[in-house]
Parts: sequence; structure tokens; C-alpha cells
Amino acid sequence: MKSFLLCLILLFALNSISFPQNRPRELGIPFGILSTGNLNSITDVPGVKVGHLTKIEGESSRTGITTILPHGGNLFQQKVPAAIFVGNGFGKLAGVTQVQELGNLESPIILTNTLSVSAGIEGVVRYSLSQEGNEQVQSVNAVVGETNDSYLNDIRGMNISPEEVIQTIQNAQTGHVKEGNVGAGTGTVCFGWKGGIGTSSRKLPESLGGHTVGVLVQTNFGGNLQVAGVPVGEKLGKYPFKDALEKSDGSCMIVVATDAPILERNLERLAQRAMMGLAKTGGIASNGSGDYVIAFSTAEGLRIPHNQSALALQKAEFLQNDDMTSLFLAVIEATEEAIINSLFAAETMKGKDGRVVEELPVEKVIEWIKDK
Repeated sequence: MKSFLLCLILLFALNSISFPQNRPRELGIPFGILSTGNLNSITDVPGVKVGHLTKIEGESSRTGITTILPHGGNLFQQKVPAAIFVGNGFGKLAGVTQVQELGNLESPIILTNTLSVSAGIEGVVRYSLSQEGNEQVQSVNAVVGETNDSYLNDIRGMNISPEEVIQTIQNAQTGHVKEGNVGAGTGTVCFGWKGGIGTSSRKLPESLGGHTVGVLVQTNFGGNLQVAGVPVGEKLGKYPFKDALEKSDGSCMIVVATDAPILERNLERLAQRAMMGLAKTGGIASNGSGDYVIAFSTAEGLRIPHNQSALALQKAEFLQNDDMTSLFLAVIEATEEAIINSLFAAETMKGKDGRVVEELPVEKVIEWIKDK
């Protein structure tokens, strides 16, 4: 009897533990030369929070929301330096021009599907207006990115609500970030296989500043998949102009966070290098692909208070151009790994009109990498 009770307790304990998902790095696949942060996640950057809302309903709703918060305070009152780089502009990124003009971010970053951008905007605006200290606010620049998940999702149903966006912001947390078929990656397709959410990070050695760079991606794009230098797309017979759901179009949203003290100009340079990480996976930023990088710094000394005295000077310390090279390498490596993480974590999904998108055959890929 005691043994039976012990087994029940052990089973309950095992079911209560949140085991990490299989990730390429843990399976022996190398990505670059720099070390990762503790969680190999965008949340390795201190203060960054991520929230997911996954919406799988009936036979055709396969979508969701992913929220990224640079810090847990009032973002409108304590803005952060930010930049946006457009790899290919076939997309609907809301809020881009104000970030490019002013060089700062004043709202949570929302990722969702193409036809739910308006719900994302409304949710962010309502959330921001409701925050203590924002009682007199008359304008909010909501940053909302998207990919088109209509192959698996009934996108015309517009099944995301502003209330769900607010819920996702409020539930955002530090720590482990779930990957694969979650949040804004629920219904996405990447390289003809099931895509999703992926994340990774790099921690520079103290000799190079000790700064952290974290990346989160929403993968829904095409190309000729490469994993650790192995031409997986060709080996599996899924690549542009061959199969890959008969097209290579799609989109990829890339969010880059760092605690390095850099302003908008060098944040844009950092964002540009993230596209090089996408290219290392075989992505081609095709004509129909909306590929955007949103980069921000969480360095406290660089926060921009909303209310400033007239003609007040803001003093800040920030890195020089010559200090950027190691950060460039960090964002390239982290973006590449985040994209591959999204594919390894994603699972086969059936959605709208009975369509099925298979998960990447991970075991085959690992064999090829070990044999190369």
C-alpha cells in the first residue's frame, strides 16, 4: 500500500514539474561561439517579461498573442530607447513611424495575426490609459506586429479581442518562455514545416562588457532551411520553387532586447544584424514576406521620462560604435538559434479546412548534423 501511495505521489510530482522542451542546443547542435544566458531566452535580459495567449478552438481557430514588455513598470512614463529595421516591408507593423522618428518605445510589443492588429492596438491603448499615472494621456503609440497564419487559422474570424490582449500583457512574466505552437506562433508555418515562437540569448564575457542580448521570434516564412550548416530543406525536398506549401512567402517578427547601454542609432544597427541570423537559417525575405526587427535597450540610465522640464538636459552614458561588434555577433547567433528553436519545439497541427502542417522531423535532422 505504501509503495502504491509513493508511486502516486511521485507521478503527481512529475506531472507538476514543467520540463523544458527539447531544444537543439541540449541535443548537441552548436550555434556560434558565444555563451547563452541562464535560460537561453529573451528573458535573460533583466526586467524583460513575455506573455502568451494560445487560442485553439473548434476546427479552425489556430492563433494567439505574444506580448513582450521591456520592463514591468509604466512604459509610457518610462520609455526605453528603441529602433525598428525593415528587412522586407510586406507587413502591417503598427507604430513603426513614431519609433523611427523619436527613437523610443512607450508600449508593450504585441505579436499576433494579420487581421488582429487592430485588436492589438485597442488592447494596448486601453491598458496604457488605465495605468496609474496615465490619467491625462491623450495619445499612445501601440507597437503591434503580425504574421499571416491563414493557412491553418480562420483569420477572417478575427478571433482575438482587445480584452485578451490586455490579459496577455497583465500575465507576462520573467523566467522560462514556452516555444513552438504557442501565442502568436500557434498557427504559423516556417520553411514548409510547423513554425511558432522561438527564443535565445547570448551573454558577452566581462572582457567585452558582460552585456546580454535576447531574441524572440514569430516564424512564418520560407526559404531553403539550413540547420548548423546542413541543407535540411534540400535533403527533405522542401524548398522554394519545389514544394514548401507551393510558396516561400510569409513573415518573421524578430524582437531584440539588450541591457547594453545603446541608443536608437546603434539599436538600429543591431536590428539590421538580426536579419543576418535569419539568413543563416536559409530565410530569403521573399517578396511577400513581412520581416521586421524591433530592438530596444533596458539600460536604466537610458530610460526616457515622459514628463521632462522645458529645456532640461538628459545625461546618459552609452557605448561607442567600436563597442558594437561583439553585440552584432551576439544578435546574429541568438536570432539563428531562436528560429531553429521555434521549429524544434513546434508540433504537427491540423487546422482550417482540415489542412495539416507537419512538425520538422527532428531525429533525421540531428542524424545529418552528427554525420556531417
